[in-house]
Parts: sequence; C-alpha cells; structure tokens
Amino acid sequence: MSRVTAAAGQFIPTDDILLTVHPDTLVIEGRSPERPDSAIGELAALMHERLIGALRIERAAGLEDWHALLLLLARPTDELIADGGIGKAWAAAGRAHFEIREIDYAEVLRERAGGGGKEWDAIIALCLEGGGALDEHGLTALLEALKDSSRFGELIERLQSDDLAGAASVSARAAALITLVQKLLEATSQWPKAQGEDIVLQTAADGVARLTPDMLLALVRQTQSPDRERAQIASAVIDRVKDETVASFVANSIVKERGASERLAQALEALVLDGDHKERLLDLAKAEAASTPFGREASFEELWQSATEMLTSYSDERFVSADYARELSGARKQAVDVERVSDDPVERIQVWLATISDAAVKQLDYRLLLDLLKVESDPVWWAEIAGIVSTEVERRTLAGDLEAAHQAAHAIVREASPGGRELLRAAAESAVERLASGRLARHLVLQLRKVEDDGVEPIVRLCHTIGPRIIKGLADALMVEENARAIRRLRELLFGFGAAGRHAVEQLKLSPNPAVRRTAIELLRMFGGHEALTDLAAMLRDEDPQVQREAARALIHVGSPEAITILHRALDDSASTEILQELIGLRDEKVAPLLCFVLSRSKPRGSLVEIHIQTMEALGGLGGQPESVQTLRAMLYRGEWWAPYRTAALRRTAAAALRRIGTPDAMAVLEEAAHRGARGVRNAARMHMRMADYGRQQT
Repeated sequence: MSRVTAAAGQFIPTDDILLTVHPDTLVIEGRSPERPDSAIGELAALMHERLIGALRIERAAGLEDWHALLLLLARPTDELIADGGIGKAWAAAGRAHFEIREIDYAEVLRERAGGGGKEWDAIIALCLEGGGALDEHGLTALLEALKDSSRFGELIERLQSDDLAGAASVSARAAALITLVQKLLEATSQWPKAQGEDIVLQTAADGVARLTPDMLLALVRQTQSPDRERAQIASAVIDRVKDETVASFVANSIVKERGASERLAQALEALVLDGDHKERLLDLAKAEAASTPFGREASFEELWQSATEMLTSYSDERFVSADYARELSGARKQAVDVERVSDDPVERIQVWLATISDAAVKQLDYRLLLDLLKVESDPVWWAEIAGIVSTEVERRTLAGDLEAAHQAAHAIVREASPGGRELLRAAAESAVERLASGRLARHLVLQLRKVEDDGVEPIVRLCHTIGPRIIKGLADALMVEENARAIRRLRELLFGFGAAGRHAVEQLKLSPNPAVRRTAIELLRMFGGHEALTDLAAMLRDEDPQVQREAARALIHVGSPEAITILHRALDDSASTEILQELIGLRDEKVAPLLCFVLSRSKPRGSLVEIHIQTMEALGGLGGQPESVQTLRAMLYRGEWWAPYRTAALRRTAAAALRRIGTPDAMAVLEEAAHRGARGVRNAARMHMRMADYGRQQT
C-alpha cells in the first residue's frame, strides 16, 4: 500500500488527474496506453463492472484513502448495487481525495430499448425465477411504470406473452406478478403511504383489465397462498379493482375471443357475486366493446347477447354439491367455536401450528414429489412428475438449499442409471438432459460466486450426480463469467470430470475473456493427445501474452517430440520474438533446448541483439545441460569484426552464463577460451575466470 501511494503521488503531476474507464482500457486525461497491457485491461474491466465511468484522483490521496477504495473494488458487484452503487458506498466510507463518477445505465437502457422492452424482459425473468435483488436500472424502470398505468399494463401483457415467459405456467406468471408488486412496495416503503403503497396497489389493480381469464383466476388463487405476505398483497390488489376495470377486463376478453368462455365466467364470478351488480358491469363492458372495430361488426349484438346470457347464468353448482356448500358455510363458525374453547396446553398448540407452517407444508410437498417418483411406474406420468421435480431442483439451488437439490436430482438420475427401472429409462434420460441444459448451471454459478470454500463440495456433488451432461452448461457459463472466484471454481469443476470435459475446450478457447482461454489451455494440457497439440499450436498465436505463455508452458510440459516441433515452428515464424520472450520468462529447464535452437538458428542483429543477450542469460540460470554449454561456447567464439562493441557485449554475456552454470564442463570452456581464443574471446573469458576465482575465495 505504501508503494501504491508513493507511485500515485509521483504519477500525478499537479493537483489531480482524471481516469476515464472503458470496458477494456483506461484513458488518462484523454490519452490511451501506447501498447496493450493485460493488467490495465483487467483493472478497467473490474472498474467498469462496478459501473465506474471515471475516477478523479487527487495528489493528496493517502494510504488510508487508497485502502478504502481498493476494499470497495474488491466487493462483489451485486453487493455494491444492492447498497445503492459504488458512489454511494464511497460516500458512506467517509474518505476524500477520490471522485467516482458512476455510469447511469438506466437512462442508456431506456434510450436503447425504446420504451422499456429490455428492462421488462430482465425484470420478468428475475420474478419468474423466484425473485432476487433488482439492479439499479431495473428498479428505475419499475418505478417509472408507476407514473403511467398504461406502461404497467404493457408490462403485464409482456408477462403473459409466450414469447417471453416460454413454458412458465399461469400460476408461475401470477406469482411473478405478485413478486413485481412486492418489489415496488419494498422500493417505496420509505415514501408516504399515499405516494407509495396506495399508488402501487392501485396501479396493479388497474392492470387487472389487461389479464386473461386464466391469469385472473390464478391471481385470485394467490389470495390463498401459504405465504401470508403474498396472500395479503394479492387480496389488497383484488380489493382495489374498480367496476370500470372489471368492465374493461370483460370487454377485452370478449373482443379478443369473439365471445365469452367458461373461464371468463369463472373469473367474473370470482370478482362479482351479486347478479344485479354483474348486469351493470356487463352494460359498461358492452359500451366499451362497442367502441372497438369488433363493436362495428353486424354480428356484434347477437354475439354480445350470447355472451351476456352465458356470463349471467353461470353457476358453480355442478362443481360444488349442496352438502359441500353447506359444510363450507358452517366451517367458519365451527372454527370460531373451537378457538373459543381453547383448553389445549400452549406447548401442544405450538407443536400443532408447527406442522402447518409454511416451511412444514413446503417440506411435505417436497417429500410427496420424491415419493411419487418412487411409486409411479407409468412413463408418461413419471415424466410429468420429473418435470416438476426438475423445477424444484433449480429453485432450491437458486435458494442455496443444495442438499435438497441434490436429493431431488438423485431421484431423477437414479432411474437413468443401470440400476433404474428399464421402462422409465428413456423418460429419465430426457429429464436429466432437460435439467442439465436448463437454468441449473446459471444458478450453480451464482452459488459459486458467493459460497465459502467449504460450501463448494455440495455443488460439486450435485454436478457429478447429474453427470457429464452438465459440462456444456458449465462451459457456457464459464465463457462469460468475470468473477475470479467463480472462474477458478468452475475450472476445478471441469477438471473433476476428467476426459469427459474435453469437448468443453472448443467453447472455452473462443471466449473473449483471456482468463477463460487460459482455462482451456489447462484442460488441453490435462487431456493431452494429438488434438490438444493442434489446439495449443493455434493458441501460441493468441493476442494475449499470458495466453501465449500458458500455451508455451503447456507444450513444454507435454515434452513430446511433436510438442517441441510445434515450438520450433513457432520460433521460426514472424511471431517468434513474442513467443521467445514468454519461453525466457518460464525459467524451466525444459526450455533450454529451445533456447539453444534459437541461438544457433538466428543472428544477433538489430532488435535481436537484446533477445540474444536475454536468451544467454536465461541459459545461465537453467543448469548445466551439455547442449547449453556447447551452445554458449559457440556464442563465446562467434563474432563479427565490423561490429566490435556488439561482439564484445555478446561474448561477455556468454562467458557470464558459463560462469553462472559453473559445472566442470562450463569452466573447462572458459579455461580453454582464456588461453587459446582470439583476443576478444580471451578478454571475456579471463574477466569471468577472475570473477569465479574471487567468488571461490570469498566463499
């Protein structure tokens, strides 16, 4: 930290300096780096991910200021967004000398989406998955919808669209609608009730006019949800539905379906019980429908009369018997009578209540599903149950209940294994494939980002239970992942699958993230084979120096004649300088033959003079291999009379490398050169012979 503070103080020439953050680089006072630098790119990506658009640094920034800033940059992006953004977090830190300018993505997305399309998609997907923290621009889009009930209506219609919600059930969409309202109530909880809660609930109630009959019935069922808060929200929305809204709902449904359906009759019955009131609402609905193109058709009056008769004569008597209706009517009084007696001990009542708590009922549902998978033998029905259990696996993984998710996944996979029931095997394999290719991998990555090290093992166990089918989903997630902890853990997960993870390499090596491409190299090195050598050869030409270095290291590690041949060819082409620098930096004894190859195949002219010097210095530190000693001997004797200074420098470097090796063979070369070589060779050899003698005397 002291070095960072001192370096920053020297770097800032006057009072302050401005760093503009781009996704892959930093611009200082309008000036970009002269050449690519992976460290700058990684820092820029880290800052951009945390929505930093620009950072102004004052010369007076001290050690504690820098420490506070780096602690903020180390926090996960989701946490910073949940706390209001990095700008707010910096203000709360109470430090000075840095000014953080955040990117306003809410405005950018509004401009690009043309009215909120992308925001709606992201919000709806989040709510369908069971909720979670909305980011800043998503929350802004929701709050904007409160200002215009028609925009909230558009959001409701988008929620009901099959193009967006896909295979989500009507119940799931109704639950997502309640989650939307819940998010808005949380966001406006600090507002006055008349500006927050009342507006949110009334806007949602006005949006009922846009619902389909099935969706409305599902919303009414939400009032009986075991989750008390969700049931209260659903009831509050239904209670605020106005007559005009009900009339619009009926008119919209009849116009769309060109008539009344039984589901519409059931929905209207759920909203309005009084017959006279229902007729008044139908008159309002007729006036609204008459103003549409449908109302101007010649058959409108006849169709509307038919719809009205169907809606006013609907009864649930064929579904609810007279005896059952009588029991329902007396149930309320009986419950009150039981409560009034109240002669049970408190402890017994608490035990009873615990058996019907939300958690207990959910656990019973879970156990019922697992039992059904065991006892059902019909492939069609078993597949239906497996689909529900797969959704439960995803939901529990997202919630962090990995033990239950593993138990449910095992119940499906068990039937696809050799010990499973033959009749169910095809359905089980199909269910496992859907589970592996669905949202489970994304949920696992979310857990890998935040769990501690001891929480990784249940995730690994779940992945291996599902088997190699999950590899593609993990590889897809790794391609776009930017969290360093998650990348490391995903890499270890893929390694754990052994050779089965080989096909994931094709995806990973094309990733735009250099860290992911380096993971591909590690997989290639682990799997080996001719295909791995071909891929590693291609990655020697990667634009990222660290990827080049890892590819070269992998080929050195393989060490086969084919791998060395690939490196020889790479050192012969136009990119040999960059690859050679990476080989020099490896400091690995296996590199020595390649370095000798370079020295013997090239002439030290121009920019290659420095490369030759670095190569000989590297050989001096890699041990006394016979090939190294002989190559350095040749370099010691090689010279060009028209370039005396360059020749002398190269000979001194070769002699120094031989002295550093220090083996009897190396010292014999120096001894021979000191007595029999040309004058320049003798001078270089004698100087390092004296240095070697001096070193021995000091020892």
